[in-house]
Amino acid sequence: MKENVEGLTKVIAEFNRLHGSEAEARILALGGDEVIIEFEGSFCATCGLYDYFDDIKWEAMDFGLDLEPVEVIEAEEDEFEHGRYVVRYRLGRMPSLSLEGAGAKG
Repeated sequence: MKENVEGLTKVIAEFNRLHGSEAEARILALGGDEVIIEFEGSFCATCGLYDYFDDIKWEAMDFGLDLEPVEVIEAEEDEFEHGRYVVRYRLGRMPSLSLEGAGAKG
């Protein structure tokens, strides 16, 4: 669990570094195999909204986490092209490659 928290913290920091001028993310809740992430910002009008939610997934892969968006729990938009979205993700570890018999002499 501690590895997930540390990994997710890095994932969120990297997402915010890359997308902070358009949208910022923060973890609202983490428990078991589920994490709730809030996105808030103006978002890029030419990008698909759901691309932001998927970008977290791709960032997570770089840190060895399997993070899959499951559903948008809340969505708030105002007339000034600003929004707030709360997304539930399924969280797991990326499978590691294991070579059976590696190093065995035959």
